[in-house]
Amino acid sequence: MTNARGASTRFLASFGPALGLAATWALFAAFAGSDFLAWSNQRLMLEQTSVVGIAAVGATLIIVAGGIDLSVGATIALGTVVGAIFLRALWPPWAAALGGIGTGLAVGAVVGALVIGEGARIVSLALGVVIGAAVAARANLGWGVGAGAASTLVLGSLARRFAPRIPLSPFIVTLGAWGGLRGLAKGLGDNQPVYPPSSHALEGLMQPAASGPGAFVAPSVWILCLVALAMAWVMRYTRFGRNVFAIGSNEETARLCGVRVERTKFWLYVIAIGCAGIASVLQLAYLSMGDPTTAEGYELRVIAACVIGGASLAGGQGSVLGTLIGALIMTVVDNGCTKLGLDNWVQQIATGAIIVAAVALDRWRAREQT
Repeated sequence: MTNARGASTRFLASFGPALGLAATWALFAAFAGSDFLAWSNQRLMLEQTSVVGIAAVGATLIIVAGGIDLSVGATIALGTVVGAIFLRALWPPWAAALGGIGTGLAVGAVVGALVIGEGARIVSLALGVVIGAAVAARANLGWGVGAGAASTLVLGSLARRFAPRIPLSPFIVTLGAWGGLRGLAKGLGDNQPVYPPSSHALEGLMQPAASGPGAFVAPSVWILCLVALAMAWVMRYTRFGRNVFAIGSNEETARLCGVRVERTKFWLYVIAIGCAGIASVLQLAYLSMGDPTTAEGYELRVIAACVIGGASLAGGQGSVLGTLIGALIMTVVDNGCTKLGLDNWVQQIATGAIIVAAVALDRWRAREQT
C-alpha cells in the first residue's frame, strides 16, 4: 500500500503538470469550440506566455534556492519605462533592449546584495554615484566620473572593512522592491506612460513574420525557448545549478560541504531577475510604450506558474519544463475564459483559485514526501 502510494505521488510529481495542462486545454476546447481551437489562437497563447514564462523561468532559480521574488512585476514595468526612454531619445532598438535587460540585472544585483547582507556596499555605491553626479554638475563630466569612481572605491573599502553584514529575508527585500521600483518607474515616466516614436524594430518581437520560418510563431516564443533551454542547462549540468539545489535543500549542510552560499545567492538573484529584464523588453514590444502600471500582479502569476510546475516553496525542488507548463496553464485559463465571454472578474477569481490550489498542491507534495 505504501509503495503504491509512493509510486502515485512520484507519478503526479512528474506528469501532474502536463496532465493538468492537457485537461485544462481539453475543457476549454470542448466548451469554446472553434474560436479556441484555431491555430491563430494557439499562437496567440504561446505569444502571451512569453513574458510571464521568461520571468517565471528566472524565478524558478530563486524558488529552488528557497527564496522568493515579489518584485517581478515592478521590474518589468521599470524595464519598459527605461527602454521607452531610450527609444524616445532616438537610441537604436538594441540599446533600448540592453537598457531593459540591464535594469533587470541591476535590480538583481541590489536585491542579491541586500539578501546576503551587503547593504552597506549598495549604500556606498549610491553615495559614489551621487558624489560623481554632483561633481559633474559643478565641473565637467570627466571630473564627475573620476570623483564617482574614486569615492565608490573608498566608501566600498570602508564598508567592507567596518560595516556589519545584515542579511535580510528575500520576502522583505523583494516586497520593498515591489513598491520602490514601481515608484521609480512612475517617477521616471512623470506619472504617465512613456511613448517612443510611432514605430520601432522592437515591435517585431511580438509579431510573426509575413512568410518564412518566422511565420510559425513570433520571435518572442523563440526567445522564451532559448532562455528556458539555457536555464535548464545551467540548473542540470553546472556546478552553480547543483549549488542552488543544495542551498534550497539545506543551506547549512551546503555551507559545510564547501558551497559558497552568499556568492551563489548573489548571482542567482542577478540571473533570475535579469530574466525579468528580458521579459520587460518583450512587454515593451507588446505595449509599444513604457507603462509604469503594467505587469501588476505578475509576481503572483510567476510564483503560481513555478509551484504548479512542481517547484516547492520550501526550496530544493523545481524544473524549468514544469514552470513553462504552469505558465501555459495560466494563459490557457485566461484565454479560455475570454473565448467563453466571461467577465474579467471571473478570470480574476479563477486565477486566485489556481494560486490557492497551487500552494495546497505544494503542501500536499511536501507531506507525502516526508
